[in-house]
Amino acid sequence: MKYNLNKLMKKFFFFLMIFISANAFSQKSFDANAAHENFFRIGAKAGVNINKINGRSYNDGFNYNYLLGAFMQFNFSRTFGLQPEVNFVQSSSEFSNDASSVYDDLFLGGSQKKAKLDYLKVPLLLNINVGPSKRIKLQLGPQYGNILKQTVDSLKSNGNIFKTADWSAVGGLWIQIPFINLGARYEIGLTNLNDIDNQEKWKSQAFTIFAGFTF
Repeated sequence: MKYNLNKLMKKFFFFLMIFISANAFSQKSFDANAAHENFFRIGAKAGVNINKINGRSYNDGFNYNYLLGAFMQFNFSRTFGLQPEVNFVQSSSEFSNDASSVYDDLFLGGSQKKAKLDYLKVPLLLNINVGPSKRIKLQLGPQYGNILKQTVDSLKSNGNIFKTADWSAVGGLWIQIPFINLGARYEIGLTNLNDIDNQEKWKSQAFTIFAGFTF
């Protein structure tokens, strides 16, 4: 299903700014001992994957799917840490009418030309703490994605049309309150996913919004 991405992101950032403002205000009476953070932590999260594939053959709209993941945190100092993750992510896209003229031999005559991709994504993120509480972290890093399953409606054959491997760059914000984590990220694909020919470049793009638990 497709939704209004702008409205959703505005609502998210509105509540995010309220939280950041409240957190900043509370720092005036913040106990330094409460800012202690263990060197090693683990956790799990779930959320929404708002994605699309950029390319001439695809509709220019975002699709809503889901993600489930687990992570580890290595907090090396008061400022920096590393966060490797393993995430199961579902993505989807819809071919436009242009696809029939560019790759008309791929599809049957029906109008159903949607793709669903099941990914295993493994990001390695640098965590940069913002403020003394270590509750807000900027996250940056690379991500490797492997397509576990790809399903494309109305294909004439059962062959795959997307490359299995997908490298991307990730940036986002992580909020830790103490056992609950909240966050949002932007992912930009670096790999041409077109496994048919070199006529077009298909690259992924996604926003993810999630919540979970940290132990």
